[in-house]
Amino acid sequence: MISVPVKYTFSGHESFHCREMWLKKAYDHLKAGRSFNDPDAVVSLGVGKNMVTSMKFWLRAFDLLDENDRPNAFADFLFRPVRGFDPFLEDDQSLWLLHYQLVKRGFSSIYKLIFNEFRKEKIQFTKEQFQAFALRKIDNANLKTVADDFDVFKKMYLSKSEDSKMAEDSFLGLLAELQLLRLQQKGIYYIEQTERPTLSAKVLLYTILDNENFGYSVSLQALENDEDSPGTIFALNRQNLLDKIDELAATYDWINYSDHAGVRELQFKLKPANPLSIFN
Repeated sequence: MISVPVKYTFSGHESFHCREMWLKKAYDHLKAGRSFNDPDAVVSLGVGKNMVTSMKFWLRAFDLLDENDRPNAFADFLFRPVRGFDPFLEDDQSLWLLHYQLVKRGFSSIYKLIFNEFRKEKIQFTKEQFQAFALRKIDNANLKTVADDFDVFKKMYLSKSEDSKMAEDSFLGLLAELQLLRLQQKGIYYIEQTERPTLSAKVLLYTILDNENFGYSVSLQALENDEDSPGTIFALNRQNLLDKIDELAATYDWINYSDHAGVRELQFKLKPANPLSIFN
């Protein structure tokens, strides 16, 4: 089999992290039959020209657009006005889902790289260490562009209470409430493998069903450590992962967790054709 080189993408966000209402505003704009190229898009969306470009970037990064740059099924599930799951992103479950989408999609490479690879190499890290990692990983990496992406990543996940410098930007990062990224001390960050009490077992299940690499039997080790696995993306420790798996097995009669002769695995008797149906 011929291996296809991974294409890494940085920049495109115009140095803006995703604001709280941008995804909903952009979704409504597109569902009204408009586009980001409309001459009056700046007026319609109520933001500057560069921010319009950034809004389109974030819709793609969160995997909310189809191949024609129209809202896809996941975007409709989340934002549709009637019976949308959480149009105004008031529920932490929506934020966990968006975090999963951002990492798994990989349109903005920094999120996939940090959560799947870099944080396992560096428990505590600086921007300069991520730049060095990117330089090793990617031929001809532009260090300034990588540095800009890291600054946006930091604003997306870090709460202002952790970094007083962020008070200069009055807009809280969309995913800061998840408390995934923490500040150890000035300029040193970490993503701890720990409990995630605001992450529901149902969101965990969705990410397992959505992962095309997981079959009807998935080992605990794969759920903990594989690329785009819940243990990796959500930085879950083993006990919290097991607690959520036990909850799933107790809730759904088509799910079983087996721990026999040292083999631990999650087993499915069936799988929904559409993973989003579990939220109905």
